Amino acid sequence: MSAHGIASRRDAEKMIVEGRVSINGKLATLGQSAMEGIDVIEVDGVVLASMSEHVYIMLNKPRGFVTTVRDERGRKTVMSLIEDVDTRVYPVGRLDMNSEGLLLLTNDGQFANAITHPSHNITKMYEVHVRGDLSDAIDALRKPINIESHLVQAVSVELVRQTEKSAVLSLIVSEGRNRQIRKMCELCGLDVRLLKRTAIGNVMLGSLRTGKWRHLTNDERKELER
Repeated sequence: MSAHGIASRRDAEKMIVEGRVSINGKLATLGQSAMEGIDVIEVDGVVLASMSEHVYIMLNKPRGFVTTVRDERGRKTVMSLIEDVDTRVYPVGRLDMNSEGLLLLTNDGQFANAITHPSHNITKMYEVHVRGDLSDAIDALRKPINIESHLVQAVSVELVRQTEKSAVLSLIVSEGRNRQIRKMCELCGLDVRLLKRTAIGNVMLGSLRTGKWRHLTNDERKELER
């Protein structure tokens, strides 16, 4: 279950204890073994796909959706946007409810862990619409910023366009701390009006419409794995 990206080992054990996992039609128990490809493993009534059937998709997430499989508060999750995907997949990383743009989903746990592990420094590009005084803000955004006793620094900050009262920035980061870009902008005196992720590594969102998904190409997947 951990390798498939469904849950951490600890959470997987909890799911087994809660009776949410079955093997060959019978409730699984802690310590029980099963052989993938021979035994039928189900989680919440859904058969676990063979690891040979890995699926990699990108979704253009709209605002108003949380990037979890289920939400205890009853909010809309991104899973409702991919109901026509015929294999069970899970979000790779997070994109907060009020943000939009590129989100990866897969059933390949090793791939997901590689993408999200901070040691790999995979960059994410964002289109950030802000309001506020830009005279010093852009220079401030390019410097290390202390967020909750943790220093973060953007890889790149570029001004795309500017009007009298607002601006659009292109901002690249290699970390994925909770609400990092919003907090960086706030500390630099800017109010974020729209936040859209446009790329992960060299994989671009492109012209994919809001709320739609597509499979990654083999070249895109290999690019991320590199």
